Amino acid sequence: MRKKRDFLTLTDFTAGELLGVLGRAGEIKKGIPGRGPARPLGGRCIGMLFEKPSTRTRVSFEVGITQLGGTPLFLGLNQMQLGRGELLKDTARVLSRYLDGLVVRTFGHDRLEELAKWSSIPVINGLTDLCHPCQVLADLLTLQDAGLDITKMNAAWIGDGNNMANSWISAAGLLGFRLALACPQGYEPSVHADGHNVLLTRDPFEAVRDADAVSTDVWASMGQEEEAEERKGVFRGYQVNRQLIAAARDGVRILHCLPAHRGEEITDDVLESENSLVWDQAENRLHVQKAVLELLFM
Repeated sequence: MRKKRDFLTLTDFTAGELLGVLGRAGEIKKGIPGRGPARPLGGRCIGMLFEKPSTRTRVSFEVGITQLGGTPLFLGLNQMQLGRGELLKDTARVLSRYLDGLVVRTFGHDRLEELAKWSSIPVINGLTDLCHPCQVLADLLTLQDAGLDITKMNAAWIGDGNNMANSWISAAGLLGFRLALACPQGYEPSVHADGHNVLLTRDPFEAVRDADAVSTDVWASMGQEEEAEERKGVFRGYQVNRQLIAAARDGVRILHCLPAHRGEEITDDVLESENSLVWDQAENRLHVQKAVLELLFM
């Protein structure tokens, strides 16, 4: 029997595996069949345990699981005994008796790790407060499709040092591309950047200098709503706008994982500009997640 494998962070992949997932995702996007069964999840049921609201993660995983022949089963927190205090380890062991895999979207990363520890089925990170690996896989596929060499590009992150910033750092560590992050003091990423290819600065103009791609996210993530007004003041100088984009390379690609607060972290004209790849980025969630599912279940 094949040993179960989880996907909790990008560092669960080697650089070769990450590039392989992106390559397979590109094939899936083009309709190229894989080496295994056409519907590798045939007869399998994948649970989706979501403790946070979702549009792109939920829909892309449900569609992807279905297209691979499986059955997605949405499990909202308030629909389960977990919402009434049942222990995570008890929930994990029970769900493992029913399901073939589990996608989890939660707050603390420790909750995801606890579920993975006690599950006998593969567990996939659909988002935690620490990292968002599926989204950054989609971002990398988007930039690769746009013609960038994702092992040699210059990428910039502007704004909060949140789960997205952490996953960008992990990706840079694996693939070796240059990454500059501009974050206010006290809002730095929590993932340590090894190597000399990652720069942390307070100056967004320094971060975007020579950038091939600029990415950002909301200033207040889910669970930080009470900080929203305070954060608007802290992050005011970190808006991705025309002035900032003008300091990057010509044709710089613009990314945002959505939903966007237009007029806050990014201006409407930049989000809707010809340089923006946000809609391709959103679509690519479907393709990379199908590639991850194939890897874990074939």
